[in-house]
Formats: sequence, C-alpha cells, structure tokens
Amino acid sequence: MRILRVPPPPRMARFHIPPPALPSPRLRGRGWRSWRGPRTWAGVDRRPPPVRRGRSSPATAAAAITSAGAQPGTATEPPRYGADPGPYPRSSPCAMDWQPDEQGLQQVLQLLKDSQSPNTATQRIVQDKLKQLNQFPDFNNYLIFVLTRLKSEDEPTRSLSGLILKNNVKAHYQSFPPPVADFIKQECLNNIGDASSLIRATIGILITTIASKGELQMWPELLPQLCNLLNSEDYNTCEGAFGALQKICEDSSELLDSDALNRPLNIMIPKFLQFFKHCSPKIRSHAIACVNQFIMDRAQALMDNIDTFIEHLFALAVDDDPEVRKNVCRALVMLLEVRIDRLIPHMHSIIQYMLQRTQDHDENVALEACEFWLTLAEQPICKEVLASHLVQLIPILVKGMKYSEIDIILLKGDVEEDEAVPDSEQDIKPRFHKSRTVTLPHEAERPDGSEDAEDDDDDDALSDWNLRKCSAAALDVLANVFREELLPHLLPLLKDLLFHPEWVVKESGILVLGAIAEGCMQGMVPYLPELIPHLIQCLSDKKALVRSIACWTLSRYAHWVVSQPPDMHLKPLMTELLKRILDGNKRVQEAACSAFATLEEEACTELVPYLSYILDTLVFAFGKYQHKNLLILYDAIGTLADSVGHHLNQPEYIQKLMPPLIQKWNELKDEDKDLFPLLECLSSVATALQSGFLPYCEPVYQRCVTLVQKTLAQAMMYTQHPEQYEAPDKDFMIVALDLLSGLAEGLGGHVEQLVARSNIMTLLFQCMQDSMPEVRQSSFALLGDLTKACFIHVKPCIAEFMPILGTNLNPEFISVCNNATWAIGEICMQMGAEMQPYVQMVLNNLVEIINRPNTPKTLLENTAITIGRLGYVCPQEVAPMLQQFIRPWCTSLRNIRDNEEKDSAFRGICMMIGVNPGGVVQDFIFFCDAVASWVSPKDDLRDMFYKILHGFKDQVGEENWQQFSEQFPPLLKERLAAFYGV
Repeated sequence: MRILRVPPPPRMARFHIPPPALPSPRLRGRGWRSWRGPRTWAGVDRRPPPVRRGRSSPATAAAAITSAGAQPGTATEPPRYGADPGPYPRSSPCAMDWQPDEQGLQQVLQLLKDSQSPNTATQRIVQDKLKQLNQFPDFNNYLIFVLTRLKSEDEPTRSLSGLILKNNVKAHYQSFPPPVADFIKQECLNNIGDASSLIRATIGILITTIASKGELQMWPELLPQLCNLLNSEDYNTCEGAFGALQKICEDSSELLDSDALNRPLNIMIPKFLQFFKHCSPKIRSHAIACVNQFIMDRAQALMDNIDTFIEHLFALAVDDDPEVRKNVCRALVMLLEVRIDRLIPHMHSIIQYMLQRTQDHDENVALEACEFWLTLAEQPICKEVLASHLVQLIPILVKGMKYSEIDIILLKGDVEEDEAVPDSEQDIKPRFHKSRTVTLPHEAERPDGSEDAEDDDDDDALSDWNLRKCSAAALDVLANVFREELLPHLLPLLKDLLFHPEWVVKESGILVLGAIAEGCMQGMVPYLPELIPHLIQCLSDKKALVRSIACWTLSRYAHWVVSQPPDMHLKPLMTELLKRILDGNKRVQEAACSAFATLEEEACTELVPYLSYILDTLVFAFGKYQHKNLLILYDAIGTLADSVGHHLNQPEYIQKLMPPLIQKWNELKDEDKDLFPLLECLSSVATALQSGFLPYCEPVYQRCVTLVQKTLAQAMMYTQHPEQYEAPDKDFMIVALDLLSGLAEGLGGHVEQLVARSNIMTLLFQCMQDSMPEVRQSSFALLGDLTKACFIHVKPCIAEFMPILGTNLNPEFISVCNNATWAIGEICMQMGAEMQPYVQMVLNNLVEIINRPNTPKTLLENTAITIGRLGYVCPQEVAPMLQQFIRPWCTSLRNIRDNEEKDSAFRGICMMIGVNPGGVVQDFIFFCDAVASWVSPKDDLRDMFYKILHGFKDQVGEENWQQFSEQFPPLLKERLAAFYGV
C-alpha cells in the first residue's frame, strides 16, 4: 500500500469557537488559551512608526533643527558640516546641567504637534525630519525634556515625545553617548511621580525599555530607588514607581530572580506583599500584578513567602475594586497550576468564590475567574473536588455562553447578507503551511500525527478571547472529565435553550450542544436521532449567527452521523450544508465550508455517490466567495480529494474541478501567499486524480520548480548580503516541494519526463541541507516519492544524498527524522544489494531510534520498516545487530495492517534470522506475536514464517516448546496453531 500523507490534524480536535463565535477551518492552529503576551498600556501606546537612527554626529539637535529652517512642515536640505571633529565633544555639559536651546525646543514641539496630524503628506515630512534629527545624540535630550519638564504642554504631546524616545532607545540605545543616557535615566527617576497618569505610564514604559536593553545590571540604583519611592507619602510617586516596577516585572521576571542581579526578588516580594493592604485600589492592584509575574516560574523568593501571599489574596477576595478582584482571580488560577498543594485545604471555599466571580458584573473579572474551571479540569483532583459543585457551575457556564449585546453589535449580528462586501485585509489572518509527513496507514485508526498534531483553533481566539468562548471551553474540558455524569445537570437546561423563541438563547443552546459533543458523546447517542434533524433545521434559521453555529455543532457530531444509514442523516445534512456553503452571509459560508470539510474526513468514500452535486456547489462557490473564504474553500476541496481519492479521477469531475483551480493558479503571482492553500489543495487533487492530472501537470510542475529555485537564490543572497536583501519566506519552497511530492505520488512513472527536463535533483540536494527543519522534512518526502516514481534520476545522486539522510536521523526533529527514515527505506527497495556501502552510515542511528523511550508511534513504525528493508537487501550487514532491535521491531509492526511496506520488512527480518538465528532467541515470543499479526501474508512469506517457527520448535524439542508456548496469550496460541501448525 502506498505511503499516505498525514492528513492535517482533525478540524476542531479540541473544542474551539472561531471568530468570533464559531469554529473556523483548520487553516490555523492555536490552543484555546495561549499565555497572555505583553499588555499594552491603555491610552499610552499610540506608537509612532519606529525612528531609525543615523550615524552619530557631535553636532547638536538644536543646530540641526534650526538649520532645517524655521518653517515647520517644509522639506529642507539636511545640514552640512565640515570635518568630523570625532566623538561626542568633551566640552559637553554633564547630564544634570543640560538645557535646551529655546529655538530648537520650539522646533521639536512643532514637530511633535505635526506628527499628530492625520494628513499623510505632513506625516511623511515628519518622518523625514525625525530620521534627520536622529543623527544628533542630544535630540534624545530634547525628547526627555519635553516629556518630563514641559508641564505647560498638553499631555498627548508630552507622551508622544516619550514614545518617540522609547523607540529610539529600543533601536539605538547602545550608541547613546553616556551623558545622554545618564540624563534620560535621571529624568525618568526624578519624574516618575508626575501629576498626569498618562505621563507616569509613559515614563514607566521608557524605564522598562531601557532596563530591557541589558541595563538592569548597568543601572544598579534603579530597583532600590523605585522600591524606596513606594514608601513616598505622595500618591502619584508611589503609583508611578509601582507602574514602572510592574512593567519591569513583566519584561524581566527571570533576570530579577537570578544571581546576575543578586536576586533582588528576595527584597522585592516581601515589599510588594506589604502593599496588598494599601488604602488605594490602584496600588493594591499593582502589588498583586507584580507578584503574579513570578508564580508560573516558581520564583524561590515567592515560594518562600507563598503562605503569606495566599493569606493576603484571601483577604482581598471581596475587594470593591474590579481590577483587584481580577488580579486575585488570575493569581488563584496560576497557583492552581503550580502550587495546588497549598490550595487544596481551602478548595471548597475557593470554588465557592470562583462561582461568584464567574458571575461578576465586571466581565474582565468574570473572564479571569472562568479560566479557573479550564485549569481545574486539567488537575487530577478535578472530579473529586468539583463533582458536588456541578449543580451550581453548569448553569453559570451555560449562561456565560450567550452572546452579549456588545458581541452582537461587534459581530454585526443584524447583518444577514454581506457576501458582496469585500474582505478587509486585517480579517485574513496569516497562515502557515504544515510540511508533509509520511506515515503508515493503520487499521481502524487515523495516523496519530504525534508531535505535529496541534490544536486546531483559530488565531482570533487570542484577539477576542471573551467570557462566551472561555465558558464554552470550560464546558468542553469538563465534559471530557465528567463524561455522562454532566448530562443530568445539562439536559434540563438544553431542552429549554434549543427550542427557545429568542434566537440569542437558542444559539447559545446549539453552542452548548457542540461544546459537550466530544466528552458526552456516549450519553448523547439516545438523543441524537431527535436532535440532529432539529440542528439540520436550524441551518435554515433566519439569523445568520444561528445558521453558523449550527454548522459547527453538526460537524462535532459528524462521526455519529456517518455511522448511521446514509439516507437517515448523512444525505439531509450534506444537502443542507452545501446550501449553506452558498449562503449570502460570509460567516455562514465559512462555518459551512469548514463543517463540510470535517464531514468529508469522516464520510470518506461514502460521499462518492454525491460527488457531482458536491463539486457543482464547491465550484459555484469560487465565483461567489470573497478573499478569506476562498482560502477555506481550497481546504474543503483538498480534503474532498484526500477523502475520496481515485474516485475523483472521472472525466466529468475533472472538467468541473480543474478549470477554476487552474484559473486561480494563473491569477496568483509567485509572491502571493494565497499560493499556500492553493498549492496544498492542488497537491491533494494531483494525488487523487493520478493520471487524470496529466493534462495540467507540466505548468504546475514547472512553477513549483521555479518557486524552489527562486527561494533558494533569495536565501543565498540574504546569507551573503544580509544588509541588502531580505530573508525569503521559505514557506513558498516548502509548499512547492509538497506539491511536487503530490505530483510524483499521483502521476507515478509519468513524472519521469518532467524530472528529466528540470534541475530538480540539484535543487533537492540544496533543500535537503537547508537550516530550516520544515524544508528538510518536505525534501525527504519528495526524495522518497521520486525514488518510487522515477529512480533512474535519483540513483546517480545516491552517493551524495545518503550521508545527508544519515545526518538527519536525529529524533530531536521528529518529522524530519521520520521522513529521512522513510526515504532510506524506499531507496533500499530500489538499490537492492548495491545499498551495501551505505548500511553503516544509517544503521546505528536507526537502531538507537527504535530503542528510544517515548518515540512517537509513526517514527517507530517507519524506523522498523526501514531496518527490515535494509536487512532484506543486505542481510549479512544488518543481521549481527538483530538482538539489539528485534523486540521493539516486533512490537512496532504488530499493529499495522498487511501492506507492501510490512511485507518487505518482514521478509528482511526472516532473512536476518536465517543469517543470525541466535539474535532472535531471547525475544522469540515477540517474533511469534508479530507473525500472528498478519491476516493474509503472501504464500512465500507464510512459508518463511513456517520454516522459522518449526525450525525453532525442532531445535528446542517438543517438551521445551510446550513450556515456551504456555506463556502465549490464548489468541496467539490459537492463531499460530491454526496458521502454522505449532
């Protein structure tokens, strides 16, 4: 049987609600929760474009501004100077005494005001001036002066001055002359207590940016001074210092707990804890937020004070301030993950508290509290501690899954038809190609994809993670913990929700039903014959948001639908989903397309009778879809090809499908990232159509080779001249290599002429040595496919390729290693005895991999196949190591179904046993078990098994054999007796 590509991880392998509330296709992968990135500070981070700094010049900014002409907004010649007098002038005044030139100061202020203009021409002039001024080091003195000293100026202008300075620090701090750097630092510390909260926050951002440039070690007075300022009687000073410390804690948490700084946390943590009882809620909130930064890293200073910390948190549990409550909830969620031992004695009270907070009138607090249930579900004690609280928790989560009024406004929930509205580019998230991995087909299971299978959630989950999504995620994971025990709490609620006259309530009920699909499937089965028709009916609801969530929930039950007689549910579901693919609402189109792809994966060849109707719909969608949904449509077509395989190779289907695909192919430029999903789609189509793809293969093949060649050339130019050229996007090369694999696999021997007329083998040699693992992974997949399709072109390169393959047998890069292993096995089968010079290059690594603990199943199986094939073609060279791998070899291959790969590998093991029978003696029971895994071996292979089994029995004698076979499980005993008479 041919090697299959690993299908991408099943859509919605873990429950998710895509943007903004229903699942999106599997084009992107991200889990429910990704740990929060650095926060932006509300009202402060209006970042101007980064400012680039030119060559340092001793001249002052004041001189430059003045020479730039008095009229703001006019482009002028940059100032010219005579001979460069060398480094920053010695006569430069010390930092404390620096004073701006008045005319220069006015010019800077004018520039700052101009930069707030909405006029793009003015903005461009401002940017040019900023570039010019950044040649002068003391321009930064003007910026800090405006931020800290010019109290008469309006706050936005002062803050903008600080943010431009922050960008300069980020880009060029190392080249600031010491007096400039010192002046900035002193000004920051002296003005951290500014009367304006916006200015305090801006100064805090500036301080932490300087600290992040390696300056924490070089600015020893910073932390002590900020900690001292916390004691100030002046509220602004205390709050400003705390704001700066919080940002430093966020950006430099590891450094603060390191010997490099003498572990300042030992002083800081106890200091922060004192402020949990401060009279100002803002200060209390800062104090908790600072300590929270060190929970996940289990900082020693915090662990030493953990009981005090928890006690203080409990004291703040009912704080009036929502920000404080939010930070308390966040702390408890993280402690649940890292110090559950300290929470267990209080767990009942904590659960009661979180039940209240999940219903907090402030949605940010409720969201933070809702994370608690997600985290608790991952703890072994979840079932024990939460069972008695489900009766309270489930209704709260269900209530949280309803759209809020704001959600509906943001989602344009009242807009039903928007298919003609073009997508804005920011709607289309970047997507990344997943390189091809070769795997063996299994009986009654999907390839596990092992380490590559990632949760298939939408990127939007990060940008608009809200209470609805979090409640749904929590219900999903709890359903997986409690299974059917959840249903008595849910079913009474569900009945009311699903048939509710108010659409928002009905929609939330459909979401609930989808959320519990994975965990409660067993218990839901009796209700599905009634529920599935109701959900199919909801696909025609007049509200787009109801139609879209119905698509998603039905996809969660696709496995059950497919297990029933086709006419019962599959046919009506497919018919309605295809109508929704052509819906007038873009959100519904997206949900339907994604759901249909899931149905395709589940139904596979069950869809063959309906192929004509399916293709008519998908092809019609090409002319209807805007940009974003077009990318999802490619995915649905590619999945259809993967699912029905060669059944697609009918002239009628090819005539429907190929013209729109080739039209898109011709429209897209080589630099267009929309090529990724189209190339992936074509790769699946080419594999499925086989010879049916021949009329289209030449231009597709040539373009793929060109894409590889272009990317390699760009990469070389970038390596040689990084300052002149940009690094290429290697995804173009990866996707092209994968499509070439699809062509080789689909066209077989027909690809030979295309290979003969191209330089693909030379390019492949370069790709196999690329620094990027994904490039190597796809290269080895292509090498294996070309080996099978046209070995005549691979053979001359074997001497160069084999050392590279041997080097890549490194299980640190699982997928690279897997594909290299598979390619070696395919080469063995073509080379025969000529493989002998290369055996030692790869054998030791393969034996090491098969004996490694926790190696993913796919890699173990491919390794076992390749060792068997090596032994088949070179038994004398491999057999001496038989004892080192025979046991894991047998256990790896007992689970795969009869196929060509298994056949060649077992022939190899039999030949090696013939050369070295002693190598199998200790583990003979494993060999017997592996032989019994065959359902119907070919006659000559069965004969080989027979001879080995009887040879062993004859050698040990009847009595010893009886004792030995007593250890066999009954089924093994039966099979060996029935098939081999032992």
